[in-house]
Amino acid sequence: MRDEYPRGADGRLMVGGCDAVELARRFGTPLHVIDGDRLRANLHAYREAFARHAPSGQPVFASKALCVVATCQLAHEAGFWLDVASGGELYTALRAGVPADRLVFHGNYKTPEELRWAAEVGVGRVAVDNLHELEELDRIARAAGRVVDVWLRVTPGIEPHTHRAIQTGGVDTKFGFGIPDGAARGAVRNTLELPGLRLRGFHSHIGSQILELEPFEENARAVLDFAAEVRAETGFVAEEVNLGGGLGIRYTSADRPPSIEEYVAAVARAMQAACARLDYPVPKLFLEPGRSVVGPAGVTLYTVGPVKRIPGVRTYVATDGGMYENPRPALYGARYEAVLAARPDDPPAEVVALAGRCCESGDVLIWEAHLPAVRPGDVLAVFSTGAYTYSMASNYNRFPRPAVVLAEGGRAAVVVRRETYEDLVRLDVPFAEAVRV
Repeated sequence: MRDEYPRGADGRLMVGGCDAVELARRFGTPLHVIDGDRLRANLHAYREAFARHAPSGQPVFASKALCVVATCQLAHEAGFWLDVASGGELYTALRAGVPADRLVFHGNYKTPEELRWAAEVGVGRVAVDNLHELEELDRIARAAGRVVDVWLRVTPGIEPHTHRAIQTGGVDTKFGFGIPDGAARGAVRNTLELPGLRLRGFHSHIGSQILELEPFEENARAVLDFAAEVRAETGFVAEEVNLGGGLGIRYTSADRPPSIEEYVAAVARAMQAACARLDYPVPKLFLEPGRSVVGPAGVTLYTVGPVKRIPGVRTYVATDGGMYENPRPALYGARYEAVLAARPDDPPAEVVALAGRCCESGDVLIWEAHLPAVRPGDVLAVFSTGAYTYSMASNYNRFPRPAVVLAEGGRAAVVVRRETYEDLVRLDVPFAEAVRV
């Protein structure tokens, strides 16, 4: 991982053309840094892959990976649609200037208020997740005198090799209409009878951080087989198929994910082959990458605090971050690699645990980090932290959330300001002032 980033003249780590140690000094730590050059390169790679393998298709940025105004703007400028999964993500995308008709609204429970808002602003597609939502959205659309374009989210019963918490396409899942149990076919029949909705096709997302191509190909085949069954039963032909996202990235040197090019090509070929086998018109292909767009572009910088050595057991190196700004290691054992930003090429001298500041024994960012001798005040750089870190951050223990900086071409700018202690209490109401009901 360390070899993917250049060094400055003094041997220090460079991110987006900026000295990582200087970034820490200038903006403070913990600091989430997005390498704008890498982010733009990933967006461009998807556009190029679509142009080669699915020229009529459309990439959609899964904004949940890092939903801030700047990333929404960059994805939109690169020709992506955006998917949103809450009213907050919808608001952020609209504030970023993304036209509503280039948004996809996801989620297993969209509130009536969110559905009404989506219909009012003209969201491009709503991925309907259940029968209750189907009926609610139809009532809202008819009351507003609109017809809303929808996809039905279907689950094919595929469980790729990834953590259980980020598998979404199996039979036992909170998401979507099951294909194996017939729920999806029933949902199609219902949707075709609802005057407020226009069924455009199907959506299927099987999971995240998937490092093989075969599950994606299997998903394409399953969804097209289902589409052919629906055609035979109802006459409906899907104009569009959204096969979700899920392409994994390198979190450690041992990870070997497919490239963006390989991923898009494999999914497009699998869909086209299935259509040829089934004599089915090739639908417009949508894919929803998130992690593979922003994940590899992220580096988090920390300042080292106390070092606790337990002879014969473990050495704990305290950092000023932790599960409040990156909960992934605590949630599902996510693994990362780190270097000392000032000495990235120094050989490892020991194996240490990089501990966070939260009052939890499980708040450890990396359990076995191979590092040179670490001293208080050193700046640590942890790689591949662009996705599902800041977007999942919290104020546990009342820690302010970190700043996010975009570094590009040797220049850096804050795109999310660091929270202050005042921000933490801004919405609190003192007991003496509380209105009692």
